[in-house]
Amino acid sequence: MTSTDSIVTTLTPSQQANLHLLLQASNFLARTLQQQPALVSELIESERLASSLQQGFSDPLAQTADLSEQQAFALLRQYRNASLSRILAADILQLQPITASLSQVSALADCLINSAYHWAYQQLSALHGTPLDQQGQPMPLLILGMGKLGGRELNFSSDIDLIFTYPANGEIAGSRRPLEYQQFFTKLGQKLIAALHQVTADGFCYRVDMRLRPFGESGPLVLSFAALEDYYQEQGREWERYAMLKARVLNPDPCHSVELTALLKPFIYRRYIDYSAIESLRRMKQLIEQENRRRNRRDNIKLGAGGIREVEFIVQTLQLIRGGRIPSLQQASILLAFKALRTEGILDAASATMLEQDYLWLRRVEQALQGMEDKQTQTLPTDPEQQQMLLTALQRPDWSTLTAEIEQAMQRIHSQFKQVIEPEQQLEAEEISLGRLLWDSELPSTELAEQLDWLDSEQAEQLVAQLQQFKQDCQRRSVGPRGRDYLAKLIPRLLHWLEQQQASTAVLSRILGVFRQIVTRTAYLELLFENPPALQQLVLLCAQSGWLAEHLARYPMLLDELIDPAQLYQVANKDDYRDRLRLYLLRVPEDDLELLMESLRQFKQAQQLRIAAADISGVLPLMKVSDHLTWLAEVIIEQLVELAWQQMTERFGLPAGASQQDKGFAVIGYGKLGGLELGYGSDLDLVFVHQCQSQAPTSGERAIDSLQFYLKLVQRILHLSTTRTNSGVLYEIDTRLRPSGNSGLLAIHIDTYQQYLQQEAWTWEHQALVRARLIVGSPALSARFTGIRQQILSQPRELVKLQQEVRDMRQKLRQHHGADSTDVKHSVGGIVDLEFISQYLVLAYGAQHAELYQYSDNIRILEAAAQVGLISPQQAEQLAEAYQLLRGVGHRATLMPAMQSNLQHSNEQRLVLLRQAVNQAWQQWLNDEPAGMVP
Repeated sequence: MTSTDSIVTTLTPSQQANLHLLLQASNFLARTLQQQPALVSELIESERLASSLQQGFSDPLAQTADLSEQQAFALLRQYRNASLSRILAADILQLQPITASLSQVSALADCLINSAYHWAYQQLSALHGTPLDQQGQPMPLLILGMGKLGGRELNFSSDIDLIFTYPANGEIAGSRRPLEYQQFFTKLGQKLIAALHQVTADGFCYRVDMRLRPFGESGPLVLSFAALEDYYQEQGREWERYAMLKARVLNPDPCHSVELTALLKPFIYRRYIDYSAIESLRRMKQLIEQENRRRNRRDNIKLGAGGIREVEFIVQTLQLIRGGRIPSLQQASILLAFKALRTEGILDAASATMLEQDYLWLRRVEQALQGMEDKQTQTLPTDPEQQQMLLTALQRPDWSTLTAEIEQAMQRIHSQFKQVIEPEQQLEAEEISLGRLLWDSELPSTELAEQLDWLDSEQAEQLVAQLQQFKQDCQRRSVGPRGRDYLAKLIPRLLHWLEQQQASTAVLSRILGVFRQIVTRTAYLELLFENPPALQQLVLLCAQSGWLAEHLARYPMLLDELIDPAQLYQVANKDDYRDRLRLYLLRVPEDDLELLMESLRQFKQAQQLRIAAADISGVLPLMKVSDHLTWLAEVIIEQLVELAWQQMTERFGLPAGASQQDKGFAVIGYGKLGGLELGYGSDLDLVFVHQCQSQAPTSGERAIDSLQFYLKLVQRILHLSTTRTNSGVLYEIDTRLRPSGNSGLLAIHIDTYQQYLQQEAWTWEHQALVRARLIVGSPALSARFTGIRQQILSQPRELVKLQQEVRDMRQKLRQHHGADSTDVKHSVGGIVDLEFISQYLVLAYGAQHAELYQYSDNIRILEAAAQVGLISPQQAEQLAEAYQLLRGVGHRATLMPAMQSNLQHSNEQRLVLLRQAVNQAWQQWLNDEPAGMVP
């Protein structure tokens, strides 16, 4: 009787049932229990088994010294087999989810690799001495785990893919025969591989695959950091980027592993949206499919259609495309990547959840398959005995039920795969034949122009000439083969959509302006090719707005916004903008100021693009455009204040009387921002106030005067906003409306602000106060500002003098701008006349009617004037209509100059009447000299 048999005779019926189930599901378990019979009692007792797995894994060589190679190899293999048996038993007895099993298999590999590494390092150091780093500490050989090991989702019987690297070259001093670090670490790598890979009487630990290292099998076994960096910068290929996604340092230390991770990151992730990943992974997928056909692989749950590899391709493609812009996607673990893709909205929650569940089901099948014989296989067995073994491990009733479940999961995965990886449905050949002819043909332009039946002959010849000129420009520039290939595909599609839109040559000119900026940046050409809706949106937006075309050409990263038309035209509110900005900045490391500033600008541009798209498409009513532009500016100012405050307090501590909750600081918006009337290119008129009374030092180690703190705080805010980065300026900020203008302090005490307005301010400064609002500030400062504004605007004034001063200021503006009759802002009966009328009414009658200064925007001031009887409801309605129509013309002047003239022309008669009404109101209230007829 064997020792195993004697144990079995003492088992309870339930324990015997468990043991029977385990032996029926895995020959590997049967062999291991024969070799290590003491394991039997542990594996069949569920609570004991679960407790053992929760304790994790410990170094099997830690408690022994001076082990021979034979002893070390035996201990590693015995520990490996026993630990894998525990994990497999827990799977078969359904004591844990597959996620726990994958994590445990990976943790075991980490443990054994590190155990073998430390043993081998000690052995070689005793023989040759120890390589030292610049700090005089033992220099490590860093081990990069690739693939599923790197992602902590290793298969039960997987190969392990490793790359070896060390920090720097040198020579071991003090040894009899000097040894280069390269030689030492090569010997160490070889010894480590043998400890894991070599087959002994106890089996093996892991089959070690080193082919992912630079230069593959022909390359050196180990490389220094510098050599590794040179290789990936100069020779790294797309498939190596894909592989490096899952790279993880298995033996991290506080210093060198951080340096290695930082070294590899720029190779893996691009800071732009990188659609080159799709084409690269398509080619890899095609090679796998060819290999499958060659080897006649069937029923392979990893490499077949809808298999595990396709899930990996889906996730890792999306990581490569967007990971450079969204740090949360930079995950080696596919499960953490799923979570990030859901959170960022790149995969919708339902699709991501289904994909993850199907992936985990296939991984569970794979785990059971490999656990049967401890062999790396993903092919479903054809042998009835092995089929029954798999059914037992997965606790499924029959083979047809199991295969149906697998097939359904793989079909769902393949459907998702096609959406992400496979090419979009191509346009029919005849639909793009014209475009191919125009792009490829050497025929005279007059003959080619005859093919463009949606344009007259002159326009058609212009279009062909533009296209030929663009092609010549590309030939003179450094457009690589991939760029030329994508242009050859894109231009015919572009011409198809131009024909569909019956677009003019002006539209092609705008789009080619965008293309000229991106022809040497293939990623953007790939984006437009991989996303036909994005190309359609580009045509639509460029057809409607030259401003948008210039904006897209200046900032090509905005092309990413065209991918999802539903989101592009989605109208937000102020809270939405705040939430969007918060989520957007979560992607940015807090200590990366340059990226933070760039991200703020990209966010503003992306949101302005959405507002403009909704504007020109009619989704957003004209009078709401300024509201959205104002809300966007407000949430960005809030963020600027918060960022500047954090940076200042980290450096200097808190100023006297302030806290993180109450900064004692406020931002007042004047002009268009204060009046909720921002345009697309508006500057921000801002005044900064504080309530700090003390010159006491701040609370930090590098203390400064508290009043100086607030000056530096404003300077920081201005720097964050006005510094020009790759994405331009965030907002130009004008601070000249502060007390004493350019000669005044940037940050002033609220008492000084009040005193200035009471005693020194000019009438035009009181006019400006009508359109002022507190944008950011504590409740206390907000109440204080409201009180000051109310006090100033409610002062009694001499009407004749006020009229003269308002007229004089109006005349100065008109002379400065040299407005003609077509200028909707400064000409007679224009926007400024309306603004001055409402400001005059507030200053003249605020003492009697508090309703007049409750709001800072012109429309509500006019409504209030009607409510208190200063003007009739009809006149208020007429002036409000004039203001709305004039501002609408102004918005269109920015986005669509041609449409502006059309808008003016279509409303010409109404505009004349309304501007006459504005001029009549001016004469009524400001008693002007005759100004001539309104145009």
